[in-house]
Amino acid sequence: MLELFIEHKTQQLIYYASRFFRGRMPHTELHLFIWDTLEEWAQFGVRLKTPQSYREQVFWHVLHQLEFWPEQQLMSDDVLRQNIQYCLSYLRGKGAVPLDCIGIRP
Repeated sequence: MLELFIEHKTQQLIYYASRFFRGRMPHTELHLFIWDTLEEWAQFGVRLKTPQSYREQVFWHVLHQLEFWPEQQLMSDDVLRQNIQYCLSYLRGKGAVPLDCIGIRP
């Protein structure tokens, strides 16, 4: 059940983040998606903090990055954007495992 949740939310995360970075979605909508995802996750009541796979680890890392950094930083910091795009590429199944993405479950 948790694996299906992560897979479903990963596809949504890719969609929302990609649209945001292309200027086709306001930051507020991305923010709402993230908080809705965290609210749904809380309903599972998972106590383990360690993700079950690299994919889940990268998912939590990207979610955190998108919520942690202000909109202006996300849009203007080329290194930050490149790192997030690299992670999104992996989540799409088109890139290698990003070794510097350390995500933990909330």
